[in-house]
Order: sequence, then structure tokens, then C-alpha cells
Amino acid sequence: MAKIKCVGLLTSGGDAPGMNAAVRAVTRAAIYNSLEVKGIYRGYRGLITGEILPFKTNNVSNIVQQGGTILKTARCLEFHEPEGRKTAYKTLQKEGIDALVVIGGDGSLSGARIFAQEYNIPIVGVPGTIDNDLNGTDTTIGYDTALNTIMQAVDKIRDTASSHERLFFIEVMGRDAGFLALNGAIASGAEAAIIPEIWTEVDQLEELIKTGFRKSKNSSIVLVAESEITGGAMGMAERVKKEYPQYDVRVTILGHIQRGGSPTASDRILASRMGAAAIDALMEDQRNVMIGIQDDEIVYVPFSKAIKKEKTINRDLLNTLRILSI
Repeated sequence: MAKIKCVGLLTSGGDAPGMNAAVRAVTRAAIYNSLEVKGIYRGYRGLITGEILPFKTNNVSNIVQQGGTILKTARCLEFHEPEGRKTAYKTLQKEGIDALVVIGGDGSLSGARIFAQEYNIPIVGVPGTIDNDLNGTDTTIGYDTALNTIMQAVDKIRDTASSHERLFFIEVMGRDAGFLALNGAIASGAEAAIIPEIWTEVDQLEELIKTGFRKSKNSSIVLVAESEITGGAMGMAERVKKEYPQYDVRVTILGHIQRGGSPTASDRILASRMGAAAIDALMEDQRNVMIGIQDDEIVYVPFSKAIKKEKTINRDLLNTLRILSI
């Protein structure tokens, strides 16, 4: 493989706290290894439009504590098409970029995989998504911060729920994955989590009403993943109004506050380790891999493994939540 001299760096998909820490780590690790770095703005769209600037150490100063991404992110339907990816490749050639580091979630890494296969470009992915839904890594950048945001919000909602003796459905992100809902429920002392992974196995609402909402409690809080499968918090509330009208139900949708805010120490450290490891991977002639962390060790995960199937939920956590909600 030809020696890499210049690395392109982009963030794609939904923003996640810690992305800036990863951008900082990739940039400085590349410079440390005598590589040139170019920041690509607005994700894959920037590859097509040519929104690219050289990055030096000072470009990433004082960003480790910031949420969001200084490189911005945007949807790019053009990159879904072969013609769009061809334009992107021509941009790489024009800019003299030999390899790419892509920070993002499932969709971003799926695009990276296709692009790498079509044009034989070394690409390394860094998992940045609050959903924690990528295989091959114990956790993803942004997940811990989002979990803490959910916990703090639920703590505040519980004050009102207790005062008014209400059943609260709180919707959290996780369109296809219930990690935030499940672990958020445990962390906040919620009575239940309604998640897409077990939707076909059990009527989670019926189970909640039968076992979770007891007379000994003056309120109940249920976290609901925003999935179309579950119908989200609004869908749950409508069912309760029809099937169990005796309960006073309220809905809170946390929405995009889960993505924002200064990253936790855990996310800053994880992002810094993964960002530096992305450059190590390129220096070792790795390609088409995602940086993962397993048992606190950095691992290289092939794109095909990282994105090919749904990450499984820990069933022990479901049982823990059931036990603690009595």
C-alpha cells in the first residue's frame, strides 16, 4: 500500500458529545506521526462540495470540553448515489487526501464501507453515536453523556410525578436500540423500560400495569425508546387512556437535549483513546475497520461486523430492572 501522507477527517450523522474530543485526538495524533490533516466540514456533503481546510494543532485547541462537532454534520443524499461518491473521490484526489477517518454511527460507517470498497481508500471509523448500537465495541462516544442527561432529567420529573401521583412515560432516543432506555431506567430508578428488542416477546405495557404500578407507590416512571415498533411515549399513553383509563398519564419527550452538553470524563477519555487509535490503525496499514473498545482494550472491528446486525441487549439488565422495580 502506498504510504499515507494526508488524512481527511469528518464527522457524520447525528452529533454526539465527545466528537470534538475525537476530532482533537485524530488531528494531534496525525501531526505527531508527521501526517498532514484536513478537516472536512458537514460530513460527506463536504466531500462533494469541497468544504475542506488544513488542520493544525491550534484548530483543535480548547474543544475537548465542547459538545456537538466543530466540523459540523449534515445529511447527504447525493453520497447515497454512485455519482455522488465519484464526485467525493475526485475531491479527495484534488486535495491529496490518502486516507479517511470517519466519526459517526451506523449509517456513517455503512457509507464509509461502500466508499472504501468502490475506490480502495483506507478508511477507519470511530463510533460516535449516543445510541450505543454498533457491534464490536462495549460502548460508543456520546453514550455515557446522554445516559447522564437522561438520568438528571428523570430525577427532576420524578418530583412532579410523585407530587401528583401520576404515571409518566418519558421518551428517550434509540430508534432501533433500547440501551438508553434500559440503562437510563436502572440509573434513574424508573419502574420499567419499553424497548424494541423484546417487543415481539411480551406485551411490555400489560406487564408494567400488572407488576410495575403498585398501590404502594405514589408514582411510576417508564422510559420508552422512540422506536416505531413501540409507538414511542405517545403511543403508550394512548393505549393506557383506552385500556386503563383509571390512571392519570403524562408524557415527556426528552428529544435533542440528549445529544447536547459537555461530554463526561468517560466520553472524553474514550474519544481521545479512539481518535489516537484511528491514526495508529492507519499507520499499521489497517483499512475498512472501526475502532472499538472491549474490556477496556482498543480493538479493530471490520466494518462488516460493526454494522451487519443489531447489537444484542443484555438480558441480565432487564431482569435487574424487574427486580428493583417491585
